[in-house]
Amino acid sequence: MNIGIIGTGNIATYLLEQVNENRMADGRITAVFGRNVEAGTRLKERFGMGFYTDLNEFLSGSIDTVVEAVTVDAAQLFLKQVLEHKKDLIVSSIGVFKDFAFLDELTQLAETNGTHIYLPSGAIGGLDVLQSARALGGLESVQLTTRKSPMSLGIETDREQVLFDGTAFDAVDEFPKNINVALVLAIAGIGVHKTKVRIIVDPNVERNKHMIAAQGVFGKMQLQVENTPMAANPKTSLLAALSILSVLQNKGLALRIGN
Repeated sequence: MNIGIIGTGNIATYLLEQVNENRMADGRITAVFGRNVEAGTRLKERFGMGFYTDLNEFLSGSIDTVVEAVTVDAAQLFLKQVLEHKKDLIVSSIGVFKDFAFLDELTQLAETNGTHIYLPSGAIGGLDVLQSARALGGLESVQLTTRKSPMSLGIETDREQVLFDGTAFDAVDEFPKNINVALVLAIAGIGVHKTKVRIIVDPNVERNKHMIAAQGVFGKMQLQVENTPMAANPKTSLLAALSILSVLQNKGLALRIGN
């Protein structure tokens, strides 16, 4: 498997370390696309892959799987072209699919071109339970409570406070860099308008905490995840990067666990 990455930041660096240096997936990252020439050149010198600033040139190469690792705004510009070039796509910035029409458009394009779109679980778990619970329409409620440090949220405060209490749709709009987990929960479960989200800033926490509560005909679920931040960027959970690596590791396996 020849892998390409869109982005030259911390997630790209982490994946290059794990895949190319530590050989933690059945493949190799052979190309990186980005607009930051200095960062891209640095990655090229360290890892020996190709670096491209032209998207068409990047996509016209021998890569068969593309990992998107940029911002939500940037992802909006690039994802459709990846699928038009008949590449499998792994999306990191899941907030780009707040517009469900865009998700439907890309899904139809992938079906037409015989490719696949993968949405990693990111910094949370329990997605398999939600998908199973909604199989016959029996998922009734999903609530996400996220507790983060001021640094992780990019704000300054010395007291605990609720920053947001509403739907996943509005949470992704107000916190696009921090609350992708809300959207992937909504996609797996009952949608952006029914999924409830509460965001709390807490100066006393060292790790981001996500509490997921769901209820339906299947019963009840409560799941809490405490995330270690990436060393290079405290705004990103290590588990988010690991979830992308897991997709790469399991992509071609004959045995699949869960949904």
